[in-house]
Amino acid sequence: MQLRRILMPCAALVALAFPAAAAPDEELLGKRAGYPIGSRASWFYDESVRVGSFSNLDTLLPHYTLEKAASPLPLPGAASPPKFEYRFENRSHTLDDFLARQRVTGLLLIKDGEVLFERYQYDRKPSQRFVSHSMAKSIVSIAVGMALAEGRIASLDDPVSRYVPKLAGSRYGETSIRNLLRMSSGVAFSEVYDGKDDLTRFSVLRNWHGSIEALREFRVREAEQGARFHYASSETVVLAVLLHAVTGTSLSEYLTARLWQPMGAEADATWVKTPDGIESASGSFNATLRDYGRLGVLLANDGAVGARQVVPKDYLLEATDWRRQPEAFAPGRATPFFGYGYQFWTFPGERRRFALLGVYGQSIFVDPELKLVMVVTAAARNASVEKESFAAERDAVWRGVIRKFGSR
Repeated sequence: MQLRRILMPCAALVALAFPAAAAPDEELLGKRAGYPIGSRASWFYDESVRVGSFSNLDTLLPHYTLEKAASPLPLPGAASPPKFEYRFENRSHTLDDFLARQRVTGLLLIKDGEVLFERYQYDRKPSQRFVSHSMAKSIVSIAVGMALAEGRIASLDDPVSRYVPKLAGSRYGETSIRNLLRMSSGVAFSEVYDGKDDLTRFSVLRNWHGSIEALREFRVREAEQGARFHYASSETVVLAVLLHAVTGTSLSEYLTARLWQPMGAEADATWVKTPDGIESASGSFNATLRDYGRLGVLLANDGAVGARQVVPKDYLLEATDWRRQPEAFAPGRATPFFGYGYQFWTFPGERRRFALLGVYGQSIFVDPELKLVMVVTAAARNASVEKESFAAERDAVWRGVIRKFGSR
């Protein structure tokens, strides 16, 4: 009964906030067919099953389960939710405009632990789990920080092969943990989401031969490790293999008692696994919109829930502050806009702001100073949302929300 009282403000907020207008491209995304779930072959690329698949991936693929907390962290609705406006393409817009223009399945804004805005489109519901895509990489990073604090990893500057002998003699095995966290192994790896890139080849190899053998197949180091940022999901998989070795258990089991339950998750999460029992790691983590919000709240509070430090603070600060990284990983250097920390994206500017990002528009934006979190789940047109207006408009929304609270 007490839990029901806690959740009712959020439920009431959702009920009052459903848009009257249709969401973009409903028919292309499968509305007439009831937003069907795709197959193992079609779920990632076929947009006609994108909405259904992205909110039901764990019905398609084998997975681990991270069990919810016995006492969920309350997420009450704000007594007087503010109205938000943002500037985009030289015009002022509201959050309703953003939802009407972009393929957003869920949008959640939280400040100081209170829900300011919560909305679902394409007939999605609060109880559904949404795929993270590469937001999962940041969760892997959190696990590395925990293993380091527990002494399971002696130093981030150790080569991975110290802990995973089966990777000895390989390019990834010779790379330091720190350089893998920064995606700077220097190993050649193409990731363009066209079904013909190294990511596709790597995924096929993992399914047939296991993670270790798949990683050993990438033998060319085209740059000195640590010298440059180069995005490659394979590097997160190396970290997952490392974590399995040093913890002796699945990444999901390791994080259930250390992250998912302590942060107060209200629902189980799932993580798709490959045939060798290793989590997908670079993606395929699934959780409710509100639990992604709780993860954001935890990160906004520098890894603490009340008096309990859940994520090691020193590690988290290093992972999410571009000033603590070499110049090559700064915003405007790692990429034309974002910088890169330890599997977290860092925003330009003097204030520490960072993001968890996944293809097709998945995102958690965090401002620790304002205790502000924005979660977006989506089914965008392109895997790389920079190819369309989605990325720029999402950033405009975030900047508008920040301005609302008097910060730049």
